[in-house]
Amino acid sequence: MKIVFNSSPLIFLARLDFLDKFIDGTAEFYCPEWVREEINDKSDVASKSINHLIESNRLISRPTNLFSLANRLNSRLGKGESEAISLGIEIQTDYIILDDFAARKEALRLGLNVKGTLAVIKKLDLSNQISIDNLDQLYQQLLSLNFRVKRELFDAIFCD
Repeated sequence: MKIVFNSSPLIFLARLDFLDKFIDGTAEFYCPEWVREEINDKSDVASKSINHLIESNRLISRPTNLFSLANRLNSRLGKGESEAISLGIEIQTDYIILDDFAARKEALRLGLNVKGTLAVIKKLDLSNQISIDNLDQLYQQLLSLNFRVKRELFDAIFCD
């Protein structure tokens, strides 16, 4: 299984201390080089955690060769999102992890399977890799990290 990440899901999962649990060796995990550069613009705990995964070859940072697609997508999306989608198509990823609505919509239009940060958290919980004892606390923790999600969507994902 191949999974491609955009920067924001990597950062949020790292800040929640969930990323290392998700990138567990059962799949190949990728991020475009531009995403790595975005992450390295800020030297914090999240960037150090992500770089450690890259240095240990658990997360593969590589450029996309689909330059024309990435450039076309750049007119509507951020560079990291454009390159993540292009890389996802190039390597025929099983999933792409994106949170931005416009990027998700474009990835779906191009035939990619899309998941987001919340889907990753739910998967970790369902597989007992993490334990969510209090959904209100998790929601507040996400908000404190500047993760934008309406409570109705959060509840729909976690309370089904």
